Amino acid sequence: MKEWNGYLGKKEYVIRELTSDSVEDILRIQEVILKTIANNNFLSPLTKEEYEHSIANHLMVGVFVEDQLIAFRALAIPEIDEHHLGYDIGLGTEQLDKVVYQEITNVHPDYRGFGLQKKLGTIVMELLDASPYTHVCATVAPFNIASLKDKLSQGMVIGALKKKYGEMLRYVFYKKLHENRKASTKVLEINMDDTEKQQQLLDQGWIGTNILQKDDVWYVTYEEKGKYI
Repeated sequence: MKEWNGYLGKKEYVIRELTSDSVEDILRIQEVILKTIANNNFLSPLTKEEYEHSIANHLMVGVFVEDQLIAFRALAIPEIDEHHLGYDIGLGTEQLDKVVYQEITNVHPDYRGFGLQKKLGTIVMELLDASPYTHVCATVAPFNIASLKDKLSQGMVIGALKKKYGEMLRYVFYKKLHENRKASTKVLEINMDDTEKQQQLLDQGWIGTNILQKDDVWYVTYEEKGKYI
């Protein structure tokens, strides 16, 4: 099994694929996270069964310090139904079996500030580059700045903004694997609070490619999508 090593301050860590032995530790960390986040709309927790499914499909990696799990990132093979994120970004039904989701990342509060979320993101994208999947998708709540930056840092773009998981507004991110995106020369900056304007642009074939802050106001940078789908 491949491993990645490094240091969190003076403590050595190892990152490796997770097995079923880690399920209870995964749930424990998730429960800790749920108790510490200020906005519960930012995190959609997974069930034990969902984690077990990701592990069975070799789609979870975890960070260990002194043999204790302290962070993890999960990918998932989604059920193909009317709620599939592939439909939200314009894929056809015949393409959905090659789509994988970036499901969730949790880092124990004691180990925040070391860039583990970004490190785990780099590793899972490395694994996906060698996979048969064609697209990776994810959802993030508006104003969840850390998670928005995380997805954008991996080269993912915003393909939709709509209500998911009931009535929760979410950006739908995607990345086309095995292909580099060509940047557009037409760029617009839209206030993150302006849902209607962003949805209009997305419907017209634009994609969100960055976020930035000006005078305490967050904006989303949009570009013309072209053929990137």
